[in-house]
Amino acid sequence: MTEPLHTGDQSHLRSASNITGAFFETCLAQDRQKAERLLADDFSFTSPQDDHIDKTAFLEPCFPTVDRLNSQEILEIVRAGEDDVFILSDHEPKNTDRYRNTDSITVRKGRLVQAQVFLRGARTPKLTAIRVASD
Repeated sequence: MTEPLHTGDQSHLRSASNITGAFFETCLAQDRQKAERLLADDFSFTSPQDDHIDKTAFLEPCFPTVDRLNSQEILEIVRAGEDDVFILSDHEPKNTDRYRNTDSITVRKGRLVQAQVFLRGARTPKLTAIRVASD
């Protein structure tokens, strides 16, 4: 059974956005132990390349990434209900072109329980708003 993560008195009350941001920072810092604590025991990861893989299978390619990644930047974290957030992030690998991901993350009891990743959208230099005419 997964208990809430306690790093301070009220850490289990942190928002899904804060917990998700902390997880991304932990991965960038290559702190595998903290990353493991931020993932629920029954964590599930899905992407176009992975179909509901578990916590152990997810962590293997994530550590270490120092030799593969120049940078990763979270552009936006948006709440989508009490337990869910969407993340827009830019990634710059050392040996391929930059890309942008969108992730849907579910957090419960202070830990990530599910991540669905929509991989490798083209990174545009500037987002442009599109105005839709009303009838």
